[in-house]
Amino acid sequence: MSGPIPGWVRPGGPATPLPDQAAAAAAEAALEALPADAAIRLERVSRWYGNVVAVNDMTFAVGAGVTGLLGPNGAGKSTLLGMVAGLLAPSAGRVTLLGHAAWRNPAVYAKVGLVPEREAVPPYLTGFEFARLAARLQGMPEPDAAARKAIATVDLEDAAGRSIGTYSKGMRQRAKLAAALVHEPPVLLLDEPFNGMDPRQRLHMMALLRTMAAEGRTILFSSHILEEVERLAERVLVVYAGRLAASGDFREIRRLMTDRPHTFTISSSDDRRLAGALMGEAEVFGVELSDGWFSVRTVDYAGFTRLLPRAARDAAVSLFEVQPADESLERVFEYLVRR
Repeated sequence: MSGPIPGWVRPGGPATPLPDQAAAAAAEAALEALPADAAIRLERVSRWYGNVVAVNDMTFAVGAGVTGLLGPNGAGKSTLLGMVAGLLAPSAGRVTLLGHAAWRNPAVYAKVGLVPEREAVPPYLTGFEFARLAARLQGMPEPDAAARKAIATVDLEDAAGRSIGTYSKGMRQRAKLAAALVHEPPVLLLDEPFNGMDPRQRLHMMALLRTMAAEGRTILFSSHILEEVERLAERVLVVYAGRLAASGDFREIRRLMTDRPHTFTISSSDDRRLAGALMGEAEVFGVELSDGWFSVRTVDYAGFTRLLPRAARDAAVSLFEVQPADESLERVFEYLVRR
């Protein structure tokens, strides 16, 4: 995946307006950076409902693999997925799926599987009947066989003959996934797919998505559970107030945040001596000693990682453990949306 500006898009915050000339230049550069062969492409896309702007001038591309879509409630995630799936028309800009316009293009629907967040599942159908109906709508030559395969893929065989109205929320999610997978689409769009699943079901879903990504499928999923995104997604898109705040590997995004100090926790053979040696370095502006370890604050991530082994060697101190303390996806997300 290539984003419009890989990493942290706007150090001043995602909602900070750029001057017109700078904004135009940034938009042009973002368009030029998009890979032509990406499965999903958004080019300066906006969507509004009356006076409410749900998506504002977004440009990004998503390729094969698993990409997580993050943002607070109301940030525009579901609207984005709806436009990519061809269910919503962009108010401005262009959305393409596998090289074709997504809106009002029935040929595209055979290439995408969508699991919506809302409960759009007929309760009177069995799990098997629901998957078979999806297979028939997709024109599968053997809908029964396709439905059985999809049901087995999502581990729902034991309940396939029961009506969906008797399913738990996690089981309904798997039934929706079976319907989305029944025609084996190369692109999957999943809106909060883990809702209601128990731990075993979550692990099974994660393994399934990893396998499909390894086969070359493009998977874009939203989730409010950051731990799941961190464990599963290779890349993230962070949206805030209808704008794209960041895209790419969240660890690289964190390292580009030069106005947010980085904290490392360190354990060594002589913490006090090493801490004293580091205090004299320009890259370090804070050291705190604790029992069995100490923490260091720095604004230069790369510079500090080069400095630390040299300082330890010069001080004749052995390093036991070095760990960045604030590089989780949760911290990156917090930095991006709470500015």
